[in-house]
Amino acid sequence: MPKLFEKLRTGDHSALNELTPALYDELHRIASRHLSGERPNHTLQATALVHEAYLKLFQGTERGFTDQVHFLAVASRVMRQVLVDYARSRATQKRSSGTDQNVLRTASLEVSRGKGVELIELIKLDDAIKDLAEKDQSLARLIEMRYFGGMTAEETAEALGLSVHAVRHDLRFAQAWLRRKLTP
Repeated sequence: MPKLFEKLRTGDHSALNELTPALYDELHRIASRHLSGERPNHTLQATALVHEAYLKLFQGTERGFTDQVHFLAVASRVMRQVLVDYARSRATQKRSSGTDQNVLRTASLEVSRGKGVELIELIKLDDAIKDLAEKDQSLARLIEMRYFGGMTAEETAEALGLSVHAVRHDLRFAQAWLRRKLTP
C-alpha cells in the first residue's frame, strides 16, 4: 500500500481507484465509530458518512497523504466535520420551525472518571477541540486520532513518530483540558 500513496502524491489518480477499495472497510469502521455516539435513529448511516467524507476529501484540492495512517486520520477528521455540519444544520432547522430549542446532538468521548463514557454535545465538543487546537494543535490531533479515528495509542505514536508513553500522557492531559472546558 505504501506504493499507492506514493503514486497518489505524484499525481497518479489511478492510485485512488486501487486505494479506495483497499481502505473502504477501515473507513466504514471509522464512520460506524463516529455514529455510535449519535442518537439511535440518526438519518445518516455509516455508508453515507463514508461517501460524504470521500467527496470532501477529494473535491477540488489535491491531497498528499504520507501513508495509510495519515489518510485515515484526515478521513476521520472530515467525517467529524460532516457530522458537526449536519448537527448545526438540524439545530438551525429545528429552531427556525420552533419545535425543539435544545436539539444539539451528542457524541461519546471516553474519559476515566469511573463512569465509563460521558455523553456531551457534539457541537460543543467540536468547539472545544477547535479551542484546544488554538492552544496546542498536536493535542487536538491526538484527540481526533484516538476518539474519532479509533486509533490505538500505539498506532497514534507510530503515525506521529512519538513514544507510546508520550501519546498516553498527552491524551490524558488533552482529556482533562476538554473535561474542564466542557464542564459548566
